[in-house]
Amino acid sequence: MVSKMESNGIGRLIHGVFKAAGIGLFAVLSLRGQTPELKVAAVQFRSSLNLNDNQRRISEILGQLASAQVQVAVFPECALTGYDTDSAPPASEKEIAAAEENIGQICRDKKIAAVLGTVYKVNSHAYDATDVFNSRGERVERYGKIYLAGEKWAVPGNHIAYFDLEGVPSTVLICHDERYPELVHLPALEGAQVVYYVSSESSLKEESKLAPYRAQMMARAVENSVYVVAANAPANHDLTGSHGQSRIIAQDGNILQEASIFGDDVLIATLKLAPAKSGWPQKSLQGPLGDWWRSGVAAMMANRHKQLE
Repeated sequence: MVSKMESNGIGRLIHGVFKAAGIGLFAVLSLRGQTPELKVAAVQFRSSLNLNDNQRRISEILGQLASAQVQVAVFPECALTGYDTDSAPPASEKEIAAAEENIGQICRDKKIAAVLGTVYKVNSHAYDATDVFNSRGERVERYGKIYLAGEKWAVPGNHIAYFDLEGVPSTVLICHDERYPELVHLPALEGAQVVYYVSSESSLKEESKLAPYRAQMMARAVENSVYVVAANAPANHDLTGSHGQSRIIAQDGNILQEASIFGDDVLIATLKLAPAKSGWPQKSLQGPLGDWWRSGVAAMMANRHKQLE
């Protein structure tokens, strides 16, 4: 669809006008009567505490997915740095920043966007974070996990994520954040169509948590008529690590694809972004809590992109 539009002189003009006005490709195609599409990948990635090895493998995967015309690739919580509840990954602030810069360059060179779990170290603080790079290699969001899950080394993030990625209004959550519906509902009220969910959930030793993990993000999808692209870390064969089962979830809450438990799997799907039930989230604004929700959206928009410090 993009190539057809760009091959048409009028289409190029319209696209330029909307871009200058700050309106994304989603709005442009919707107004032109076309259904926007976004090709995404949920990468079930087994990281280690070896930053250089993680970066090398992530770069290779980004190159492979770019060759498959994937537009957005999503990697799990702390995929770049490795994840440990008890202590922060050993890589220094400078080393992590250099690795993130290299990932941004790969995104620019390969023309692919990435949603990447990492750790952000600044001012003697550490954040369980996610970097979002667009296909021009620009960081459009650095989100810090708001609701921590026992990470003794991390401090909570300071804003709800709402950003444009490849022309599509979007948000991102990190693991335990999924238990707090407002982190999806507020972006959906503002028009978000895709939720990127990066995680390193509990291990297989906590089997009772597996079904609720699946149910929570399915609920977030159907409650808000949004797609969910969920990248989780796989299980190790000694039952440590997480439990895999990365997912791509449709706007009606049904699972389109689900990964294995132990595998380094990659799920790829093309999302049809026309809102399935666009009125559902907005009904919150018509009820007795309408003013309360509107104040929440205003606070989110006032604080979005707030720097982690």
